[in-house]
Amino acid sequence: MIHFETRGVEMPDFDNRRVQQWIRSVAADYGFRVGEVTYVFCNDDEELAVNRQFLQHDFYTDVITFDYSTKTVLSGDIFISLDMVRHNAEQVGTIFAEELMRIMIHGILHLTGQGDKTPESKAVMTQKEDLALSKLV
Repeated sequence: MIHFETRGVEMPDFDNRRVQQWIRSVAADYGFRVGEVTYVFCNDDEELAVNRQFLQHDFYTDVITFDYSTKTVLSGDIFISLDMVRHNAEQVGTIFAEELMRIMIHGILHLTGQGDKTPESKAVMTQKEDLALSKLV
């Protein structure tokens, strides 16, 4: 099951069924099925609090992924700051809805084991995000 929750923000507007099918399809591309995945949409302050409390990081970020996956089943909590998504969209010159989908699938890619800590792995992550976005029709 894929769940969508909010903390201190309004639920973003997207086609829930279509997005869930897309997420399942991308997971399957990596040999996984989707178990329990919860997206928590929040603001910058909530994201910072989560980052501080659970990761001991004192900075703002767009997505935090907590991975509870097994070998074949993706499960986790994905916190997304809608404030940061808006900021990112402005910075790269895209629309909010597209940047939101990029960040949502970014969290799923983390659950499949994809990292982004080095410039090389970040470039691969971006390519995988682009490929996944091309499948969202």
